Amino acid sequence: MTAYDRLIAGRPLGGRQQEGPALTATDAAVDDAEVADLGRRFVDGDEAALAEAYRRWATLVHTLALRSLGNRSDAEDVTQQVFVAAWRGRRRFDPGRARLPAWILGIARHAVADAHEARSRHRRSEQAAADPAAEPAATQDEVRLVADRLVLADELQRLGDPGRTILELAFFRDLTHVQIAEELDLPLGTVKSHVRRSLARLRARLEVDGAHR
Repeated sequence: MTAYDRLIAGRPLGGRQQEGPALTATDAAVDDAEVADLGRRFVDGDEAALAEAYRRWATLVHTLALRSLGNRSDAEDVTQQVFVAAWRGRRRFDPGRARLPAWILGIARHAVADAHEARSRHRRSEQAAADPAAEPAATQDEVRLVADRLVLADELQRLGDPGRTILELAFFRDLTHVQIAEELDLPLGTVKSHVRRSLARLRARLEVDGAHR
């Protein structure tokens, strides 16, 4: 199993970063050179570089996530996600412009922010499920539109065919007179006549119903 396969499976790639003695100037220069070389190998797809990056900086990423999220399991998930994302997106890393640990920490910050957003969405979903009244209320325009469509559908049921069918095709499927004539295999003039008569009858009924409300 490759280093990447082990990472995807949630298995550690090696010992986590350990704190050592303070670095001297010479040690720091050597470390900088090692990190630069590691970054180049990482971009080139060397899975040994992935394992080395994980060994060096997994603890740092985990600590950052744990301090922000306060949950060890979530922090472990974020740590895995960060290194998977870094490996998959390694072509976007430029060793000549940034150090590999800084780039990885940038990914970690985004992953932690995403984890907080996911928590917020989950809480909102739970609150909405527990309290249906918390769901946004429909606006007056939305209520009026639904009511008008229900009244229209009810009035259409009172019309006889083919007038009812013709108006349903016009209102609910937004078909033109030509399209209705083709679908029902009727002359275009017949369709237009039915539309005029049916609309006049429908308008009269709606006005009568409105007067009694």
